Parts: sequence; structure tokens; C-alpha cells
Amino acid sequence: MPEDLRTKHKGQILAVKDLPTLPGVLHEVAALFENPASSTDQIGKAIAKDQVLSAKVLKMVNSPIYGFPGRIGSIQHALVLLGFNVIRGLIISTSVFDVMNANMKGLWEHSLGCAMASSAVARSIGCPDPELYAVAGLLHDFGKVVAAVQLPESRAAIDNLVRERDLTYRQAELEVLGFGHDRVNMWLSSYWNLPPNLKEGLACHHRPMSASYYPKVAQVVHVGDFLARLFGVGSGGDDQISALDDGVLEALQVTPDRLHAIMGGLEREFAELI
Repeated sequence: MPEDLRTKHKGQILAVKDLPTLPGVLHEVAALFENPASSTDQIGKAIAKDQVLSAKVLKMVNSPIYGFPGRIGSIQHALVLLGFNVIRGLIISTSVFDVMNANMKGLWEHSLGCAMASSAVARSIGCPDPELYAVAGLLHDFGKVVAAVQLPESRAAIDNLVRERDLTYRQAELEVLGFGHDRVNMWLSSYWNLPPNLKEGLACHHRPMSASYYPKVAQVVHVGDFLARLFGVGSGGDDQISALDDGVLEALQVTPDRLHAIMGGLEREFAELI
């Protein structure tokens, strides 16, 4: 693909003018969080100003993904248990939920499945903050949505390639756009000021062994994406089950027995999503 066309696509995607703006409360909360004098109560009250957003975040926090079903009754409690970065990721995901649902059928369900699987893997290998991995799983395909909204003609060409040549969605993106949704994820992560561990996880989930600073996040989401596809949860835009990268299970110390146990637990959890 000519470099000028690739640059044009990048510029169109970076405009993100058709995506809903993130709630103003997120910027207010970010400023509070950066002030060491701010209390959890102050931050919780700032989020609670947006009642619809608060309800969506609490619904997500009390889902099976985060391990506290039906036990978190307030934003303040959620902040104490999960931390600001997890809550920020949830605010972003719930804010663009309608865009995901309208533009890519089945992608929200696939994202939920990846979040659940990423959380299960992170818990199994003893990660201290499995909720962060769940957020990374939830956000891992947002680049597909942005490209679909910003470049509708390219989206049609990508869909045609997927159908006609049985490609993965990312392979078709590379042919049509010159880059994949993982690259768009990197741009969005900067646009939304996501923390570096989430940014690298989203940017490298298709190339997890290339992640330099926070490889475990990318590796866990890579496995989570694989498991969500294996169980047929939602749709990532194609019907392929991509092979796991060489060495990723070894890097995470996920033995065949451990993987089998993870899959057994997910089979029960996914029953509600499929």
C-alpha cells in the first residue's frame, strides 16, 4: 500500500470526530486522582454526578468478570476495591458501548468474553490485579470500532476480504488500511491517556511476545482473545480461531492442566453470554 494512503487513513482515524466524547466527569476525576490531597470519597462523588454512567459502571463492576458479583453498592466502594485505572477503563468502555453495538454485531459480547477469559487467566497465574487484565480484555478491539466509524468504505472492503478469502479481520485490515486495529488501539490509548500497562496490552495483544515493558498484560489478553474465540463468544469480525503465539503459554507458566482448568471454569461462565 502507498505510504501516503496509509498516512491518510491514519489521519482520518485519529480525527475520532464521530465517536462520542468521553464524559466530562472523567477529566474532572483524572484531575482529582492526580492530586494527592484528593480522597476516594471526593472522586466517587465526582463520578456519581453522572447518574447514568454510575449505574452502568456499577452494573459492570458487579458482573462475574471482576469477582465481586452483587457486592459493590457504591462508586466509592468500587474505587477502593478496583482502583482508579480499572474504573477509568470501565467508564471508557461503557461510554462507547452504544457505538460498539451499532457498528459491529457481536463485538461487545466478544469483548465481554475476552474480559472474562483474561480475568480467569490472570487469577489462575496469581496476578495481583486481575481486574486490570479484565479491562484490557474489554478494550482490546476498540480499534475495530473506531476504524469502522471513521472509514466506512474501508470497513466494507475489510468485510468483503474476510468473506471472500477467509482471512482474519486483522489480515484484511492490513491489506486495506496498511495497519491493524492493534495500531489504532495504541493511538486511542494515547488519546484517552490510558496507563502504560493498558496501552501496551492493547497495542501488542496480537504480538504479545514483542511487548517490552508490560508483556504479561499483552500475553494474558492474547490468550483471553483466543479462548473467547474458541468458545464462540460473540464475534470479532471473522470466524477464525487464531493460533496462540509460540511461547506465550510458557511465558505465563500456563501448563496444559492449568489451561484445562481455566477452560472448565470459563465454560460455565460463558454459558450466560453465548
